Formats: sequence, C-alpha cells, structure tokens
Amino acid sequence: MMQSPPLLSQEVDVLVLGGGIIGSSVAHELQSSGRQVVLIDKGQPGFGCSYGNAGWMTPCFSMPLPQPGMFWKSVGWLFNPESPLRIKPELSWNLLRWLLSFMAAMTTKKMKKSVEVLTEISKFSLEFYAALAKRNANSFGFDQKGLLMVSATDEGLAAAKLEMELMAERGVAGRLLNRDEVLALEPALKPLIKGGVYFPTEAHGEPLAIVQAITKEFETMGGKISANTEAFDFTFENGKIKEVHTTRGVFAPKEVVLALGNWSPEFAKRLGVRVPILGGKGYSMIVENFEKKPTIPIMILERKIAVTPRADSVRIAGTLELVNQDFEITPRRLNAIRRGAAEYLHLSENPAVREVWRGLRPCTPDGVPMIGRSKKWKNLVYCTGHQMLGLQSAPGSAKVCADLMLERKTFVDTAPFDPARYE
Repeated sequence: MMQSPPLLSQEVDVLVLGGGIIGSSVAHELQSSGRQVVLIDKGQPGFGCSYGNAGWMTPCFSMPLPQPGMFWKSVGWLFNPESPLRIKPELSWNLLRWLLSFMAAMTTKKMKKSVEVLTEISKFSLEFYAALAKRNANSFGFDQKGLLMVSATDEGLAAAKLEMELMAERGVAGRLLNRDEVLALEPALKPLIKGGVYFPTEAHGEPLAIVQAITKEFETMGGKISANTEAFDFTFENGKIKEVHTTRGVFAPKEVVLALGNWSPEFAKRLGVRVPILGGKGYSMIVENFEKKPTIPIMILERKIAVTPRADSVRIAGTLELVNQDFEITPRRLNAIRRGAAEYLHLSENPAVREVWRGLRPCTPDGVPMIGRSKKWKNLVYCTGHQMLGLQSAPGSAKVCADLMLERKTFVDTAPFDPARYE
C-alpha cells in the first residue's frame, strides 16, 4: 500500500495559532521582544471576527458580559428573536455548564474586579493604537473624537450615569449631557433622546486595516506569516506539544499560543483541555444615504446598537446571540438593527446597505479572557476569549501574554485572566 508523502517539517520558536486582532497583536509583541514568531491562520489575517466589528478603541466599554441582574434580563429576552441579547436554546451539557458559570459571575464584587483589569488592558491598547497610527501615517483611520452613549429612557440614562461613575474610578473620564447638549454635539440624533454620556478621549478606526497595520510591522521586524494554513492535529512528548500538523506542513514549536477566538474550544478538545467559550453572534451593516451622517461613534443603549462613522458611510452593529458555532444570518435580527438605528438616527427612507457581516465573538462565562500558561501542556499559552472587547483590548492582552511568557513584571493583576480557573 502506497503511503502518503510526509509533510514538510520546520522548527519554530513561537507558533501563534490565529491571525485575528488578538493573535496578530501577540505575534507583534513577542517579535518585538526578541522572539522569532510564526503566525498561522486558516485564511488571511484579519478576515475573521476582526473584520466587521464596530472598530472601537474605547476603554469606557470595559464591562464584562455577566453583570448583576443580567440573568433575569436575558430570561426575559430569551423568547424574543429580536432582543439585543439572546441565548439560543439547546439541549447541551456544555451550554448548561457555561450558563451556571455565567450566573455565578453575576456579582458586584466579580464585576468590579473584571472591570478593573479589562479597563487597564484597554487603556494600554488605546495608547498603542495612537502610536501605531503615527508610525503608519494613520493607515487605519484612527480618529479620537470620543464616544457618545445615548438613551431615550430614564432607566437607560441612570444606567449610563452609573457606568460613567464606575469608569471615572478607573481613570476614564466622561461627561453627563442633557438632551439639548447631546443634540448639539451630534445633530444626527433624533429629539427622542433624553440625554447621554460623552467620553471625549475614546477612538475608532477601520478594524481590518488595524490588523493589517500590525501584521505589516510584525513582518518588518522579521516575523513570518503563513496564511491559508489550517492546524488539524498535534503530537505530544514529555508534557509538551511536540508538533502542530497543518495543511501547509508540520511545525515543531518551542512554544504555542492559542489565539483562535471562537474556534478555541474545538482545538482545546484535541489538546484534552477545557476552554469554555460560546460564540456571541453579532451583525454589522455598512450603510449609505444618511439624511444626517453621524460624526461621532454612538452607542444606543436601549437597542445595544453601535454606530461608527466611516469616510464614505456608516457602520451599524448590534445584537448578541450566544450560540455554538452557528454562523447563520437571521434577517429578522438584521432588520431589528436597521429599525433600531432608524428610530434614533436620521436615516434616509431607503438607506443603501453596501455590506452585511456577521461574526462570533468568543465569550467566556465570566467575560474575562483566558491569558496565561496551560496547566497540562508546559509550552501551551492561551490568549483567547475576549468577548466583544477583542479590538479594544488586544495590544494590552498581548502585553500581558508576552510578559507572562517571558517572565517579566506585568502592568496589571493577571489572576483574573488565569486559564486555570477553567482548564
């Protein structure tokens, strides 16, 4: 019987699995720290979940998904297919286990600790992006116009005020505005607004172009990218990952970084470890033909809709549906985003939708990413599970990951990120 020819094998220092904003940032940080890194992705870097997000670099949104009172809200939304947050019902032990951990994280104490570390890595990231924009002639449209949270209800306005106060404790300043002040700042909004909170130092940009700027610098520093390269198997020896088998050869790495986002649980099974991540499915649309085009990024609190101005259009993003690898596009949820945006913004009667996107944001039960070394495999490091904060926290997460790998002093308490809480 004829045997298949052996795949090409190569030794590498650090192999990063996943070329989204997290994996690209980790590769960049490690390469700049003197390691020799190979970054692999099953497609082209940046074209997965990092492609169609809102593009926000906003430390003010450093809230974990589980928050006090969130469970009963989600139960109320469970049977509403157009709700901002929906948990797709499924008979699954993994889903039940995830939900139990999710409920256990809904305490004020845990939320405040999560906010503390998520804010710190997001603040670090904002500074990194500002410097990256200067080094790259602002190739990704970095724009620091701030962010405006708006509400049409007293309840929503009260929640925005509480969030502003919580962020102020973490060094992120905001300003409470009444209706007239909101409309003067952003005339694209309709008068149903009761008020809002403005965070003046937040920024936004084009998400795919951000990944491309990071990977370009990574390659300039000597890093290697292997695109269209899919990992499918591992071999082990003496408590380490000896080889990673891919569609473009076998890699023999000294260290492996798992940065596969929503695909991490699938690979975790092959590694015999637990990575409890559910996909938070969200949608975005690039829309043209506004009667009044927004100039500042806006979060519409009641609808959980993010609005981002672009050079020639506006990106409207929203909804969170917790699913297990379900990439189906649901027209009803897309229409709910469009209608919600039209309720608050001066859209034209028939806005032109240039592009529709959906993606799965990787959500851990406690809303905090897994960053650190594996207990089971000596040369495996996690940097995954960033929920909706991937872009805004990626460089800070990469710094934490590299500091732990290189045994450097970290700039933030790493205990909340410890993968041991799940693995």
